[in-house]
Amino acid sequence: MLTFTALGPFQAWADGAPLDLGGQRQRAVLARLLVAGGRAVPVNTLIDELWPGAPPAQALSTIQGYVSRLRRALEPDRAPREEARVLVSAPPGYALRAATEQVDAWRFEALVKSEGDPGRVWAAMDTALELWRGPALAEFGELSWAATEAGRLEELRLIAVERRAGAGLALGRATSLVADLEAHASAYPLREEAWRLLATALYALGRQGDALAALRRARSVWRDELGLDLSAGLQRLEADMLAQRLESPAPDGPPHLPAETPAAGPAAVAGPAVAGSAAAGSAAASDAAPPLRVVVADDQALVRAGVRAMLEAEPGVTMVGEATNGEEAIALVAETGPDVVLLDIQMPHLDGLAAARRILSETRPPKVIMMTTFGSDENLYAALRAGVSGFILKTSAPEQFLAAIRAASAGDALIDPTITTRLIAGFAGRVDPASPPALAGLADSQLDVLKLVARGLTNRQIGQTLSLSEEEVALMVKSLLEHLGLFDRAQLVMAAYESGFVTPGEKSSFSSL
Repeated sequence: MLTFTALGPFQAWADGAPLDLGGQRQRAVLARLLVAGGRAVPVNTLIDELWPGAPPAQALSTIQGYVSRLRRALEPDRAPREEARVLVSAPPGYALRAATEQVDAWRFEALVKSEGDPGRVWAAMDTALELWRGPALAEFGELSWAATEAGRLEELRLIAVERRAGAGLALGRATSLVADLEAHASAYPLREEAWRLLATALYALGRQGDALAALRRARSVWRDELGLDLSAGLQRLEADMLAQRLESPAPDGPPHLPAETPAAGPAAVAGPAVAGSAAAGSAAASDAAPPLRVVVADDQALVRAGVRAMLEAEPGVTMVGEATNGEEAIALVAETGPDVVLLDIQMPHLDGLAAARRILSETRPPKVIMMTTFGSDENLYAALRAGVSGFILKTSAPEQFLAAIRAASAGDALIDPTITTRLIAGFAGRVDPASPPALAGLADSQLDVLKLVARGLTNRQIGQTLSLSEEEVALMVKSLLEHLGLFDRAQLVMAAYESGFVTPGEKSSFSSL
């Protein structure tokens, strides 16, 4: 069987034995026809591309002589007047006739573009990468057509590496992939997919801190090399890790990203998936403690229905009432005595901000979490000062809503990183006379914790980022409150950016958070 190899030293083979293809330029004729993928290449194109800028006077007859000798090498048993079957005449030029299986580059490309389940993709990419024996068409590197094709094949190789890794993660093979992905990301630091796969693999092994560190490295490289921040996709992955929107990975198992959340709000995403993910982690706790009692106040029926369905699917949490405006919310809270109130910041009659102030002014008030659509309202700033226990976007996944409720009930807070970033950008420098004049006297470790609190992270997320236990973080937050003379976590957020400690676009070691 006649075969051709271009993924490494260029060669033609007959039943496994190499063929004599002649000198460099004669071999280049065959390589150029192979690059054409079976299509005809005009003789004039061959002349221009083999002698760029200065073809010899007898270039046409020289090409014809090359083709004649190549035909004898490829089909030694062909009769003198018999038509060629491999290197054929295809006016106004020539073409290489071969099956995909006969040309390693053609087979390689077909394998890289193949589809299927993770097992099939893994096998296909493995086979494709085994065909790679070195830089493609390296001996013709001075010719522009060869350099262009070599670059295209190299890009396909990188795609194969990444598709194999993606399939491996889906198959639960993170342990065996991390070292290769680390080398891949280091060698090609501007490839978004390389960093995504590395961070995802590390997260799958329970190495959340290392996963976030990988994304910080990517951000640093991109800023230095391109002057750009991370892509939107990597920023979403980072936010999902920080907010624990990725499912807790099993040992050597892949993490599962939540489905895209429609803009319609929680109603569009509530359903059985909630019970299968967030519910599993809280079932044991719900058996030992009374359920968390939640009131929901929003003037949109769709949002209320979505939250209701979400809470009904969650063990250990129960919805004790719903309101359509701020006045109803205040009355309902007084009547039912809930643990947590989910309160829309914009409602008729009495808005969420005024309602929150009234609710929080009562003796032993419930925790209040503000819901917002865009996270850009100036009322968010005022609500933080009023002492709410968090903000959440209405388009957040159910897991995020449940995490906010549980964090608030435990005395923690969950402030969506997107909202926190906008708050800092919009209101940095608004110095409050009552805020701490300075952060002098805080240790570096306390400053690190303060910065992460200001970025909206919970104690658990801060612990994972700084390799501390949740209890250690809680003690450090308590010491911060005592040192600064503050009462709650929301005030810490305010103190961080009112004092200028957290500013938009800063390039500190935690600027990515």
